[in-house]
Amino acid sequence: MAMPSMHFSESPEDPFALRRGASAVLDDQGTVVGWSARAQELLGYPAKEVIGRAWQDLLVDALDLPVVRSVVVDAMRTGGWFGVLPVRHRDGRRVEMGFRARAITRDGDSQEWFLVGAPAAEVIAWERDRALLDGLYRRSPIGLVTYGPDSRVIRVNRAVAKASGVPAEAPVGRRPREFMVDEDAGPTEERVRHVLETGEPLIFTEQSARARHDPGRDRIVSISAFRMEDPSGRVLGVAETIEDVTDRHRAQRRLALLNEASAKIGTSLDVTQTARELAEVAVHGLADFCSVDLLKPVTLGDEPVSGASGPLIRAALSPPEQRVPFQEGDVVPLLPESPQARCLFERRPILEGLLSLRPEWYALDRRRVEIALGLGVHSLIAVPLVARGLVLGLVSLWRSRHSEPFEDDDAAVAQELSSRAAVCIDNARRFTQQQSAALTLQRSLLPSAASDLPAVEVACRYLPASSEPGIGGDWFDVIPLSGARVALVVGDVVGHGIHAAASMGRLRAAVRTLASLDLEPDEVVAGLDDLVSLLATELEANTDGNGSVIEQMLGATCVYAVYDPVSRHCSLARAGHPAPMVTTPDGEVTVLDLPAGPPLGLGGLPFETYDLDLPEGSLLTLYTNGLLEARNGDIDAALEHLHECLAHPADPLDSTCHAVVEGLLPKEHLPIDDIALLIARTRVLPPQNVATWQLPLEATSAARARELTTAKLTEWGLSELAFTTELVASELVTNTYRYAAGPITLRLIRTHCLICEVSDTSHTSPHLRRALSTDEGGRGLFLVAQVTERWGTRYTHDGKTVWTEQPLPHA
Repeated sequence: MAMPSMHFSESPEDPFALRRGASAVLDDQGTVVGWSARAQELLGYPAKEVIGRAWQDLLVDALDLPVVRSVVVDAMRTGGWFGVLPVRHRDGRRVEMGFRARAITRDGDSQEWFLVGAPAAEVIAWERDRALLDGLYRRSPIGLVTYGPDSRVIRVNRAVAKASGVPAEAPVGRRPREFMVDEDAGPTEERVRHVLETGEPLIFTEQSARARHDPGRDRIVSISAFRMEDPSGRVLGVAETIEDVTDRHRAQRRLALLNEASAKIGTSLDVTQTARELAEVAVHGLADFCSVDLLKPVTLGDEPVSGASGPLIRAALSPPEQRVPFQEGDVVPLLPESPQARCLFERRPILEGLLSLRPEWYALDRRRVEIALGLGVHSLIAVPLVARGLVLGLVSLWRSRHSEPFEDDDAAVAQELSSRAAVCIDNARRFTQQQSAALTLQRSLLPSAASDLPAVEVACRYLPASSEPGIGGDWFDVIPLSGARVALVVGDVVGHGIHAAASMGRLRAAVRTLASLDLEPDEVVAGLDDLVSLLATELEANTDGNGSVIEQMLGATCVYAVYDPVSRHCSLARAGHPAPMVTTPDGEVTVLDLPAGPPLGLGGLPFETYDLDLPEGSLLTLYTNGLLEARNGDIDAALEHLHECLAHPADPLDSTCHAVVEGLLPKEHLPIDDIALLIARTRVLPPQNVATWQLPLEATSAARARELTTAKLTEWGLSELAFTTELVASELVTNTYRYAAGPITLRLIRTHCLICEVSDTSHTSPHLRRALSTDEGGRGLFLVAQVTERWGTRYTHDGKTVWTEQPLPHA
């Protein structure tokens, strides 16, 4: 009998497919009227033995007959049946078979049954696969999406529909770009195309999957994809399993944010910079807008008062937004009922998940509320900045537009982030306080400006170190000396901070004291070296083992120079300091081969004086090592640039100083070490402003000195000073005649004052004494001191010089 045409699945995996299953046809009496070759293969009965016989007599054992009859009755009532029944093989053994039976009505009222059977094991396995497939689409918590060869969605399971919030049939027939935001649809379509073309599976690929109907809801999914093919290799599409890992991703992002904060917040010891770093980190991983408001004393480096009272200064706003009413540097008023005010008062984070649900929010400040609404702000976290028990300010974190509202976990992260940042801000505040004290001390110890001196024209620069290392101990000084001479000094104390500034002040005072004695440069440096050794010994006994302070003193260096505008002679000595540079009027720059000497305080080695004559208009440049190290430590390049800047001696000195600093200091960066720069252009007194006479060691020399002095002052137009200067010259020459030896030299110098000098070959020191009323002498130096502004004695290798200074009459 021919087999009827049935619309059964032809899938090769289906055990009931006609090409795989055993088929038979029964009439309404249960007689076999049709038998397939596959039935013969599975049960052993050829068609001629089966057709025309009752199927239960042939294929069913007597023990199984009641069960089979029950199945037949059920099938006749429902018109079909599916299940597993035992069947007798031709060789007598029992075979479990799966059957699918369906009633077929022929012409007239006759009815037949079409049966398809297969081994029970295959049927059970197939049903298990069917159940698995059904479970994946109906009950699996993991999303499943299948795409056709045209990259359009064929089917999605209920997990995807539940997670996306749209019906399962909505994406069917559409491409990802039609139901996902463009930024996320692009990678999705590229991934499907790649799998379709290459057949390479993808495993656990994470990406954002925001739906077009709800773009503000972050959704991160982990996707695995493979290509679907039939047995012939024909591509049927791509299947993707999708797992929502948003919560895990958020937890990882929060942890990464805290790690990032540890690396990016507190990179400098600047309060404002630290606040900006906090705002930038918060915006990068937690909020859409972030403002950091600090109490005013904190921004100045001072300690805030208790109670978190006082004005707030906006220290940082990220990202910059001109519509925000308060920009960086503005005073931010604190409204009493605002979340920020409650945050500071209660010293705890305040979370406002949805501001629109709080009516009092709209009553705070209409203008600020309108701006916030214009920016799309809808969620807020306010966190206090507390460190070491002090409230420093607060952080406001905002989310806007399509971002999801803040959650409790976000508030916990914000608190941890703010706690770490508060410690960094407080460290910066405390350092700023110390830095300010050190800078104030240092500024007070440095000369305010170089006065106009007859010997040199001076320009100088002092640049404190950046906030990281702190203020150092570099210093410079310009010291007027007798005889119109000038002393130039630049020094450097090792280390940074207030101790370095204090050490610098001690050394500068000592240099001025030693310079006032008119000693030679090597003697000044030697005296300074002895003083440093003494101070270091005292510090060692009084600082309780604070070795850094002692190292600062013992690591000090300096260079000391004396220039005489009359003789053009310059003498220098240095103690471990960079050698000065000299620029001649023709532009030739030379580094002086000045003996280096050891740093101050080491002792044991002598210091040497270096002598040279400087033409008028020469530049003498003294500096500290911070100048050469400012250019990324490239000393050779720094020296080359310094040579170029100093090769133009006729340029204004301020311009030269500016060019040196601009060229050697990296743009927009403070130096890592203090920089002291002193440039002096030498002057020479005109010969007509200097008068020198040699006088014999005779009693008449005093009278001769008066005559010469009167004549020269008349020539200079200084007759008003003739009487006092005659008296001074006469008394000094008389003292030389009485108490000294050798020839007498009288010299008058006209500069910004009138200088009178008397020199001899004796090293006996004159001194001022109080003469009794009965004494016939002893009042000479007393009279000299009364009629002059300054007087003193300086010593040379050949003797001494007693000098006086008188101010010139007003024009």
